[in-house]
Amino acid sequence: MTSQVNSCQYKIIKMLGEGAYGTVFDGTRVRDGLKVAVKLVKKSVDIDYISIPCHPEPLPREIALLILATNGTPVPEIIQLLDWEDKSDHYVMVLECPSPCQDLHCFVCSKGGTVTEALAQIIMWQATTAASECCERGVFQRDIKLNNLLINTDTLDVKLIDFGCGDIWKKSKYKQYLGTLEYCCPEFYNKYECHAEPATVWSLGVTLFAMLFGFLPDFHNLDQMKKKWSRSGLSKECCSLIQSCLEMDPNKRISLKDVLLHEWFENIENDRLYYYT
Repeated sequence: MTSQVNSCQYKIIKMLGEGAYGTVFDGTRVRDGLKVAVKLVKKSVDIDYISIPCHPEPLPREIALLILATNGTPVPEIIQLLDWEDKSDHYVMVLECPSPCQDLHCFVCSKGGTVTEALAQIIMWQATTAASECCERGVFQRDIKLNNLLINTDTLDVKLIDFGCGDIWKKSKYKQYLGTLEYCCPEFYNKYECHAEPATVWSLGVTLFAMLFGFLPDFHNLDQMKKKWSRSGLSKECCSLIQSCLEMDPNKRISLKDVLLHEWFENIENDRLYYYT
């Protein structure tokens, strides 16, 4: 991976989206026509830099975390960083761009606002795998949500994107939350502090809930929400996982490892094969 993006190496086709901190463009790599996404981020005065192994100089947080998350054996469920460049007033990231794909929010909307339990299971397995790999590689993505998961609409392959709100994974408490508030764990609202793993599991639970119900859960009124978790058509295993992820007490919330070991996923490979056929 190089740290110098040569503009002659990439052809920008069009702008895909623009947010508060960056702009993403659709592009291709000139030498082989590979489809890529080029993200340009203007630097703020308080931009964070992080030091990571094998890099002599500190890097912008988003670049450093994505390098850590994808270092070594490739993780299919995490977007790959192909190239990057750090300039004085901005940085550029060249990312793989699955095609055809949508972010999960648009994908769910295209299905009428919700997806089937079988499809949610396939997506949730991959999202949790991505989160677990981030944990193993020392990265707290901190903003897992529908909009930050890309899905290939042909293959149903899912990839976690956007590490701009993330941080280095640590066992101690975080006193700052930079993710999306609707996915923020209740302990941060109550005590203004959280731990990485239970916060990640909560955001996965919100994501699963939103896919199946078409709206976001309100932890201020979870007693009422629990009555909706056992609606007709959902398996008891699915409802059990939702409740375990959205446990108000972070000390009782299910672990990332146990999410992947949950009985809801016992037949995930067979279920995915059946869905494809």
